[in-house]
Amino acid sequence: MGNLSMLKSIQSLNTMTVSQMTLEELFGQVMFSSVVTRHDRRQLRSVLLERTLNEDEYAIINRLLYNVRRGWVKIID
Repeated sequence: MGNLSMLKSIQSLNTMTVSQMTLEELFGQVMFSSVVTRHDRRQLRSVLLERTLNEDEYAIINRLLYNVRRGWVKIID
């Protein structure tokens, strides 16, 4: 997959709202692209503030943070 097509697919995923994209899908998108965008951060914040998370969802968020700390995922604006 070329860089341009990968960027287009990331942009199309970023236009989804939190209700349309599950936490698991967001994790998959971030791990595929190796970046957390501002939009991704807003989605994560919204999920954390709007509802109670189960143990698996907390594990997903912890795994994302772990990958950022290790440098495997970058945070971009």
